[in-house]
Amino acid sequence: MKNPASDLEQGEPASLPLTFPCGLVMKNRFMLAPMTNSQSHEDGSLSDDEFNWLSLRAKGGFGLTMTCASHVQKVGQGFVGQLGIFSDDHIEGHSRLATAIKSEGSLAVIQLHHAGTRSPEGLIGQQAVCPSSDEETGARALRLEEVHELRDDFIRAAVRAKTAGYDGVEIHGAHGYILTQFISQQYNHRDDEYGGSLANRAKLVFEIAQGIRQECGGRFLLGVRLSPERYGLKLLETLQLAQQLIDSELFDFLDVSLWDCFKPPEEEDHKEQSLLEHVMSLDKKNVKLTVAGKIGRGKQVQEVLDAGADFVTIGRAAILHYDYPRRVIEDSDFEPITTPVSAAYLKEQGLGPAFVAYMRRWKNFVTEDPKE
Repeated sequence: MKNPASDLEQGEPASLPLTFPCGLVMKNRFMLAPMTNSQSHEDGSLSDDEFNWLSLRAKGGFGLTMTCASHVQKVGQGFVGQLGIFSDDHIEGHSRLATAIKSEGSLAVIQLHHAGTRSPEGLIGQQAVCPSSDEETGARALRLEEVHELRDDFIRAAVRAKTAGYDGVEIHGAHGYILTQFISQQYNHRDDEYGGSLANRAKLVFEIAQGIRQECGGRFLLGVRLSPERYGLKLLETLQLAQQLIDSELFDFLDVSLWDCFKPPEEEDHKEQSLLEHVMSLDKKNVKLTVAGKIGRGKQVQEVLDAGADFVTIGRAAILHYDYPRRVIEDSDFEPITTPVSAAYLKEQGLGPAFVAYMRRWKNFVTEDPKE
């Protein structure tokens, strides 16, 4: 496979629109990454700060604006201030948000999530749940009927999203949350239809997708997020699953979170190529593919598109510049502001106080000014 940097005219320009299999059109090749920001209300309802953060990114030119991970069950909450979609009571806020995003010409998509073992007991007020009991976290195994309920709650959340006016949803199967836990042999020791072989461990993801397609229709944008490393995941098995997801013809896009697009895999046997090159070996067919992981400079955007990605997913740089897509489209050599930055600067970029406090957990991201 070619080195991504060796064919700089292979990819489409980032400014060009992209048509998904369902028929929806993304006006450019920039997607806002689904990012934890801890800004919503305790009951999971939308706050003004969350609304401002996301609607400003749509105004800033993102072709697809995705929410943070939004939990489909109350017991699946993963962090304080998480935006929820586990109740019909949340629809009003989501409708307000989806309307604002779409008014800027951006596709509005919500990420459907359940934290599983990563749900803090002190936050959810009960024992966390998992495919199999987990001694390290104290999470208990889901009973078979609860697995079916979890599946149905993902589907119900997608129906709420459609009712609220979202263009689509992304199923969060990455980063060690509950669907990753089902996929991973490290966490999944079930001996029923959801454990054992890869086909069984991935069964829940396919059933959720099938249910969403049945309930929300073919014009509803449907994506899935995977990550190929950590949490007991194996690169080749993840790529095998990714190809099966593509082949199923259920999905419009595949979102692969790489942490760092340009690094080699952690597994010694596969370091001959970068993670990006491994992912680009997939036969995408008509499914659109995006990757995330340390894409910041304008030249890196084009490098990823030249490697074969259909669009890029932007996190850190989108925090630093609400109008990142516009800046890169206007200047292919654009480079994000260097960190650390002040809390006042982040406020100007649409981050509320809770989000700024969360970003202080990132090393050397926010200046330590005692006056702030």
